[in-house]
Amino acid sequence: MIADIRSRFDGAMMLGPTSSAGKVAPEVFDTLILPRLGRHRDEVVVGPRHGVDVGIVDIGCDRVMVTTTDPFFVVPEYGWERAAWFAFHIVASDAFTSGVAPNYLTIDLNLPPDMQRDALEAIWDVVHRECDRLGIAIISGHTGTYENCTFPMIGGATLIGLGHREAYVTTAMAQVGDIVVITKGAAIETAGQLSVLFPSRIGAAYGDDVARECDAIFSQMSVVDDARAAVKVGVRDAGVTSMHDATEFGIWGALVEVARAANVGLSIDKDTIILQDNVRKVCELFDVDPFCASSEGTLVITCRPQRADALVALLGDHGIRASAAGEIVEAADGLTYIEEGKTHNLEYPTADPFWGAVQNAREEENEQRGQDN
Repeated sequence: MIADIRSRFDGAMMLGPTSSAGKVAPEVFDTLILPRLGRHRDEVVVGPRHGVDVGIVDIGCDRVMVTTTDPFFVVPEYGWERAAWFAFHIVASDAFTSGVAPNYLTIDLNLPPDMQRDALEAIWDVVHRECDRLGIAIISGHTGTYENCTFPMIGGATLIGLGHREAYVTTAMAQVGDIVVITKGAAIETAGQLSVLFPSRIGAAYGDDVARECDAIFSQMSVVDDARAAVKVGVRDAGVTSMHDATEFGIWGALVEVARAANVGLSIDKDTIILQDNVRKVCELFDVDPFCASSEGTLVITCRPQRADALVALLGDHGIRASAAGEIVEAADGLTYIEEGKTHNLEYPTADPFWGAVQNAREEENEQRGQDN
């Protein structure tokens, strides 16, 4: 399914950094989107910008409204419950990185005509359950079935949070001297999705026990709990200055986005970034560079240096592995990472290997079926 969706976009939109699906290229965003943002309103504190996943509006009385919007991305191959959980957490992860917990959800579902009632019921049960667990009320939306609507993009959702004007953070707030803390490690999403999509391939390579362990990586594909825990150490000068989830283009992409948003430099020690053993196995099996591969579930945090140790300890107390992986430096010092004692330039990836890995694995499966027949 994922590879099929990607192939329909390839060579057609031509808006990404290459011809692949995903976020539009920065120059498209800069020249087509940013100059056309409707009416200017003074109460908009944070509007659309690179590397910032939320909008923030001053609503008076020292309060702000924080919003984020994403596609409602449902992949039937995961099973309806897992697919709905991930679709919800794609949106929720961005919302919680603001430091202000969301209160309200609006959701639009544009469903394929052949979708069955039991599938919708399973999806909606999960959305209701997760909203209830996190204190979120569903306040408006739209649900319908339409021709030419198909998985995985079956609508969109917006989360809205209300909080004190000093409680939010954005990636633009990262400061020189901050410590960079990264949770869970690289390629969480890539390994989680590949493990669910191709369990027999993993089992054949590593055994059924490892395949079952890899299957469990899927449940890590959210930064909601990471962000909820992180802000307990304090925000802004008291602790966390920014949070960003490593989605498309992985950890390298997320780090560059933080640096661009805050106009700062980075010095990263690659060898300190967590790479879970089973994630490494999956990436090796599918020939994926884990550091530039999609990693929803990995939270990049910048934190005041005096609170960094407390932050890592607090995350650990919540069962979330994390490591201090570098620091924010002056913009003039550039973006670099150290690996085995050698310094390299840190650049934004030109492609996310996840899509290619899925497509290649699908083609190999089809070829094998042809040989078996």
